[in-house]
Amino acid sequence: MSPRPRAHELGVLGCHVCSLVCEALADGSGQTRCPRCYARLHRRRPDSIARAFAFLLAGIIFYVPANVMPVMFTAKLGNGSDSTILQGVFAFWRSGSYGIALVIFIASVAVPCAKFLILGLLLLAARRGSRWARRERARLYRMVELIGYWSMLDVLVVAIVTALVRFQGLATVEPRPGILFFGGMVILTMLSAMQFDPRLTWDGEKT
Repeated sequence: MSPRPRAHELGVLGCHVCSLVCEALADGSGQTRCPRCYARLHRRRPDSIARAFAFLLAGIIFYVPANVMPVMFTAKLGNGSDSTILQGVFAFWRSGSYGIALVIFIASVAVPCAKFLILGLLLLAARRGSRWARRERARLYRMVELIGYWSMLDVLVVAIVTALVRFQGLATVEPRPGILFFGGMVILTMLSAMQFDPRLTWDGEKT
């Protein structure tokens, strides 16, 4: 079975903004603009790896205060206390809300750590021009893109709990600064995944 032709062999470019397939210049420079959204076209995103690394590092930095600082304040009958992400997981677990505790743990601990490791692996492999497990790396990138949209579950849980408790009027729940760092971490890791050009996985050469 003959290999499928690549875009540069067909003389076309894909727009990074609207995904329109455009005809490349005759010299192959690709310095044209998309006829639909007028974005500048490139065969590969400029400085893709450097930008993705920068966002990933910033996300890891934000993840530290997101776990150390309290994300929620709860008060009932005059007694109140702050709680971090893990303390919230333990509190929900002890109260019998196993589903909520599991969702928060997966969304706030397991998924972010997995994203850090996967993005770091993809970026290092692309930087080295590695030919190792290309199909598996492509699947990992698609998985990171898929779960990225669900990474705000922890922020959503805090917002819902706050609204419900205030509606009942029996207790007080307020968000704390840690939730802002967590939200920032989620956005930064999503930007890291967006900046990474997955086609570098198939290039097999340093960029």
